[in-house]
Amino acid sequence: MANLFCDFRFLLLIAAVVFIYIQVESENHCTGQMRLLIDQISMQQGQIVAFEDERKRHFEERLQMKTLLQDLERKGLQQLTDKTQVPVAAVVIMACNRADYLDKTIKSVLKYQTPVASKYPVFVSQDGSNPDVKKKALSFDRLAYMQHLDYGEVETERPGELIAYYKIARHYKWALDQLFYIHKFSRVIILEDDMEIAPDFFSYFEAAAMLLDKDKTIMAVSSWNDNGQKQFVHDPYLLYRSDFFPGLGWMLTKSIWDELSPKWPKAYWDDWLRLKENHKGRQFIRPEVCRTYNFGEHGSSMGQFFKQYLEPIKLNDVQIDWMSMDLSYLMEDKYVKHFADVVRKAKPVYGNDAVMKAFNVAGDVRIEYRDQSDFENIARQFGIFEEWKDGIPRTAYKGVVVFRHQTQRRIFLVGPDSLERLGI
Repeated sequence: MANLFCDFRFLLLIAAVVFIYIQVESENHCTGQMRLLIDQISMQQGQIVAFEDERKRHFEERLQMKTLLQDLERKGLQQLTDKTQVPVAAVVIMACNRADYLDKTIKSVLKYQTPVASKYPVFVSQDGSNPDVKKKALSFDRLAYMQHLDYGEVETERPGELIAYYKIARHYKWALDQLFYIHKFSRVIILEDDMEIAPDFFSYFEAAAMLLDKDKTIMAVSSWNDNGQKQFVHDPYLLYRSDFFPGLGWMLTKSIWDELSPKWPKAYWDDWLRLKENHKGRQFIRPEVCRTYNFGEHGSSMGQFFKQYLEPIKLNDVQIDWMSMDLSYLMEDKYVKHFADVVRKAKPVYGNDAVMKAFNVAGDVRIEYRDQSDFENIARQFGIFEEWKDGIPRTAYKGVVVFRHQTQRRIFLVGPDSLERLGI
């Protein structure tokens, strides 16, 4: 019995030793794991600190670059402006990554801007940091340079949309805010980096500026006619009012920008301006013969419509002194009667074969369309733009689209309620 008791105590002793050993090993393992975890946390904290330092460094570099750009811009602007001359408008060329296009546009603008430089200070606003574009812009000493550096994430509203349209909208808002609110211009003319201008471009906008100041029913003035292809235009002296925003070389005032800037869209800014809720029944001045030519076959829209609608555009080549012209017929109270008189005199043509009949009429012709589908069918037969936005065909005034056919005579495509709206 005593031997059995001794064996039992010996077993307990062995068990105690094993337990103590396991505990020690377990504590050693836990200690090792803890130290490993502490080391990992320390390493991550070090990385976080390094990332934070890097972020601060980038922020400081961007701040320094912004200050440098503002200094360059201010010095450039001081050289461009004449303290004795109040500018008619700033001219901004919107650029991104096409240095060769930008070169062609700047040379076209400066060719006609030089005699009136004090009235129209020129800016290049670059979106992004393409070095070739920046170098090209800074190689000209008769313009000021601005750079829009936007590192924010772009979230498209619909799958498959091009991010470029969102970036373009951001750039436009930034550039116009700069020109109206930082540089205090009262008017701005917006061009893109794939445009050439006509010899009378600046005279046209100087005369148009007076219209903008007098008639608040005019929202903007454009140098563009969507149906301005060579076969559809004739008279370089003729201007129209339109309910459809043309864009592509246009001027607006600070008071209009005060209204638009706070609600500027995330993308597709030009189509947004064509919505009735934004133009609010106000209209746009456009020429019959374009004062800008768009040569940009390659860009964000990937050459959409270029061959059919843009390449054949007629760029005005006649030097016109617009300041000596009487443009009072474009004022709202006079224009409805003026335009109605012209439409009234056009010979109405009816029937499914109205387009064929129009070919045999010597003078102006008017053809009535029933709805959008009917308009598109007629427009397709003539070869003009078929597109509508928010119920308005391109170039239309009170539903009437006008273009030349066979040189001088005009075709008026008249909506179902256009004659009533014109008082005919």
